[in-house]
Amino acid sequence: MNIQKQQQGFTLIELMIVIAIVGILAAIALPAYQDYTVRAKVSEAMVNLAEAKTTIAEYYSSNNVFPTLLASGINTSPNTEIVASIVYSSAGREPLLTAHVKSAVVPGAVANQTFVLSGSTQAGNRVIWKCKPSAGGNALATKYLPANCRG
Repeated sequence: MNIQKQQQGFTLIELMIVIAIVGILAAIALPAYQDYTVRAKVSEAMVNLAEAKTTIAEYYSSNNVFPTLLASGINTSPNTEIVASIVYSSAGREPLLTAHVKSAVVPGAVANQTFVLSGSTQAGNRVIWKCKPSAGGNALATKYLPANCRG
């Protein structure tokens, strides 16, 4: 009698193909995941600016003029893991909040990259805020900004 034993397990070629596929997927997924985490941190920075936006809007609705830095009471040195500092200016009728993001937020980036929230007024003493990349050499890369800022 001739009894053949059935082969069990994986061959070396099958294992190498699986490892290659996993390597390709990791090479694609890792950069996408890193970008996602940076965008999440920048979105958190937007939340850190919410207090300043509210303070400025309340001042404007009460006084019909944007506050000076001193009158605004804005904390320009928030103690957060994301935002290093906030710069406020009100050039005429447009308030401008510039957020300086800490260097640890974007891997391999220079320190104090920035993005800007600019305000504009509408009827009824409403302040509408728009996010945009800042002008200059320290601008945070557009791909890291929230979707409404990339517009």
